[in-house]
Amino acid sequence: MSAQKICNALVFTTLLICGLWACQDTLETPKPRAYPRVVYPEKSYVPFDAHYCNFTFDMPQYAQVERDTTFFDEKPTSDCWFNLVVPALNAKIYCTYNDIRNRTDFDELVKDAFDMTNKHNVKASYIDEQIVNRPNDHVHGIVFNVEGPAASSYQFFLTDSTRHFLRGALYFNTQARPDSLAPVAAFMKKDINHLVETLKWNK
Repeated sequence: MSAQKICNALVFTTLLICGLWACQDTLETPKPRAYPRVVYPEKSYVPFDAHYCNFTFDMPQYAQVERDTTFFDEKPTSDCWFNLVVPALNAKIYCTYNDIRNRTDFDELVKDAFDMTNKHNVKASYIDEQIVNRPNDHVHGIVFNVEGPAASSYQFFLTDSTRHFLRGALYFNTQARPDSLAPVAAFMKKDINHLVETLKWNK
């Protein structure tokens, strides 16, 4: 090998080593995963007293009432189907109401509420059931707390067992990621609990 080629090889090797050394000094450690900062609205409630529903409750003042007029391209079974939409958190509480005409209706509605919650068992780590029993207001039911990457983390049904049956489910307009959604879901669960605690049937 000629002296010129050896010299060129040494220069190339020296530059390569220097370049690798420089890169080592400037390599940055990857930042830990972070989630977008969420600005929570201030807790405040206003009455929900829609003329098309047979009940009242306190709803978040930052929620918008979105009335459901179709159900899978069909008319809902009741005029009192609506959603409580919280745009700031990409959250929506779907609410459906049904009249109870007889015992068969009641049994079927309760079964449907359990069936729809149990559909999330595939991805849920567990489902906790909280009994609601307010005899003075004739309000009874169950709140379902669904843990894990389920589409709906909080659901409920409320009834007087003879005339009224209300079901609700919390959804987010985003992929179900328990870690990132946990604080937002906890915020919304407080609103649903307040709804449950303040609901009263119209006479």
